[in-house]
Amino acid sequence: MDVPSPATSALSALPISARDLAELLGRVLLSVLFLLSGVGKVGAYSATAAYMASVGLPSSLLPIVIAIEVFGALAIIAGWQTRVVAFLLAAFSLLTAAIFHRNFSDQIQMITFLKNGSIAGGWLLLVAHGAGPLSLDRYLSTRRKRMTLR
Repeated sequence: MDVPSPATSALSALPISARDLAELLGRVLLSVLFLLSGVGKVGAYSATAAYMASVGLPSSLLPIVIAIEVFGALAIIAGWQTRVVAFLLAAFSLLTAAIFHRNFSDQIQMITFLKNGSIAGGWLLLVAHGAGPLSLDRYLSTRRKRMTLR
């Protein structure tokens, strides 16, 4: 008779559903764009600062933009403070659309504007529904409840 290892037993006890995995994958897919964009801005710091200045934004905001993109993406992937961070990233997406992609006579700019709006919609779904069970939010909430019961 095969005796399952403790790791196998622990995994089989987890009730992970397709919905749970879809929520996790959705968070990752929404976040990876921001993570790569933030890291890319570090590698092209001067060019990004110049581009920001060309639309009238102070380049001194660039470190804040990078932090929002990188740390916001990592927080969403981990499912930490998901509703708050998703709200901030929705606002960031809409502001970015309004500032950088408002030339609707250029079809690429119009599509990019609409994509930013769509991404903001995804963030707002996270605001409404939370990160789901495969998240730090759920883990910490469950842990707090257990500590309260003791």
